[in-house]
Amino acid sequence: MHGRGSGRGRLPEKPHNMNKAMRQLLGYSRRDMGVFILALILSGGGAVLTIVGPRQISRITDFITQGLMSRIDMAGIARVGILLCVLYGLSALFTFLQHYLMAGFNQRLSKRMRRDIVGKINRLPLSYFNFHEYGDVLSRVTNDVDTVSASLSNSMATMVSAAAQFVGCLIMMVTTNWIMAGTSVLSTFLAMLVMMVIVGKSQKYFVARQKNLGALNGYIEEMYTGHDIIRVSNADGRVKEHFDGLNKAVKEANFKSQFLGGLMQPLMGFIGNFGYVAVCVVGAALAVNGTITFGVITAFMIYVRQFQSPVQQIGQAMTNMQSAAAAAERVFEFLDEEEMEDETAKGGPEGAVRGEVEFSHVRFAYPDKPEETVIRDFSIHVQPGQKVAIVGPTGAGKTTLVNLLMRFYEPTGGEIRIDGVPVRSMKREEVHSRFGMVLQDTWLFEGTVRENLVYNTPGVTEERMKAACKACGIHSFIKALPQGYDTVLSDNTVISAGQKQLMTIARAMIQDSPMLILDEATSSVDTRTELVIQKAMDRLTEHRTSFVIAHRLSTIRNADVILVIRDGDIVEQGKHEELLARGGFYAELYNSQFDEAA
Repeated sequence: MHGRGSGRGRLPEKPHNMNKAMRQLLGYSRRDMGVFILALILSGGGAVLTIVGPRQISRITDFITQGLMSRIDMAGIARVGILLCVLYGLSALFTFLQHYLMAGFNQRLSKRMRRDIVGKINRLPLSYFNFHEYGDVLSRVTNDVDTVSASLSNSMATMVSAAAQFVGCLIMMVTTNWIMAGTSVLSTFLAMLVMMVIVGKSQKYFVARQKNLGALNGYIEEMYTGHDIIRVSNADGRVKEHFDGLNKAVKEANFKSQFLGGLMQPLMGFIGNFGYVAVCVVGAALAVNGTITFGVITAFMIYVRQFQSPVQQIGQAMTNMQSAAAAAERVFEFLDEEEMEDETAKGGPEGAVRGEVEFSHVRFAYPDKPEETVIRDFSIHVQPGQKVAIVGPTGAGKTTLVNLLMRFYEPTGGEIRIDGVPVRSMKREEVHSRFGMVLQDTWLFEGTVRENLVYNTPGVTEERMKAACKACGIHSFIKALPQGYDTVLSDNTVISAGQKQLMTIARAMIQDSPMLILDEATSSVDTRTELVIQKAMDRLTEHRTSFVIAHRLSTIRNADVILVIRDGDIVEQGKHEELLARGGFYAELYNSQFDEAA
């Protein structure tokens, strides 16, 4: 199994190819690209309108200073004030519309990504999930899609707005007074230099903090999972000692990272104030010489703040863009995985299903290890209604045969036929519809008992559902639940492993498929419960072609044919009594189970 793990305490990933990931993301969003571009235009427009404001404030200041010498021009101030209200009002409107459009764009993008990922899951071969952790796939559906949406929303519009504000401020300042502009730019670049130094010094402590925090969380999870064993082993002191060491490492890394990270804001504030002082000093000197007016100094004090802010915003936006690109890369990597062949042109066999199954010289090796043949030369002809048991040691190829029969994998050689029709020529859905399955790992979802029993089987009557439960011996148990068949199954519902297994057998009875596969259905229950499940399975397999995989050989005595598999080959076959009488490999397996029990 290969996978990325849980990712607990992990820093945001960086994309392998950021440009490619962003091109794919923009291409994927092309149907909503008009809305996206409009939102960016509104973001830039709102920033530009905000930049125009300080020059108008400069005019108001000049009106006031001139009026102190004679009479204040209230009409002029009113005109400029109205213009400022219009400018700032339009800027606020543009910003509101930009946020509204980006929110809609991001949610549509997330919805489409999740829909495409879920659709992709159903088109991927089973081999993909054998070599990728389910948690990793789930992370792509949830965390990665959310990261793309949130990071894109916060970064693209911010970058456009900050760039427009940065360039606009620079133009306005240079056109107003180049000396004052140089003073503001110098203080801003000083702030950028300090920021880069602090980030460079503190980054290693942030990395250490995340690493140590991940180690601490992992250790806590392990200790709580094995809490009973720790108490029984009297290992409390050792556990506490190791925990204290991990906790101390987290504390030290946290202190250093937070201290250096906390320096950023006051230092930036100091440099910003230094910029104000520089503007005032230089502006005062120029005003004394009559080069500028007092209103220009006021405007530049506002420009200093507007000019420094985009630098920090662009840096943060770039970090968000890296997160979005890394998450998008994982999503598109999944969407680009090779799918199963398109079978829309295939047609299913006509007529009723008889249940005749034939394996003809079937060979198989897993795609990741083509040199290791799992099934060598497997041939058997199963008559309709026969109960076939498949037994053998672990790794012999029992479950692989079932996977081939269900077309979860394709044979590398030979052919499998159902009712004389090669399964390759049938749609996978057609093959799956012919089989009911009861597996070792019971699957019950959070829903009512009724919904679990009739899962994906339309038109099931109440009588048919209850008849199946009575046949499995669980009708009384279900009626004793708080709401009977309408009881919602959840983590808090107390149901034994045997009762869960009997519910899955009842589900298979309700589905009433013409053929059955029972894969280790009694391996995780006690002997008494096994007898109950065995009786239910005997009823389930009546008059149906059935394939039973079993480790407990006592459960397959009544099979019509027992196939003994070793190293991918049939080494023995026959009925239970016949195989015991031969004294071969089956007899060894059967007798060894009683020796172990003794």
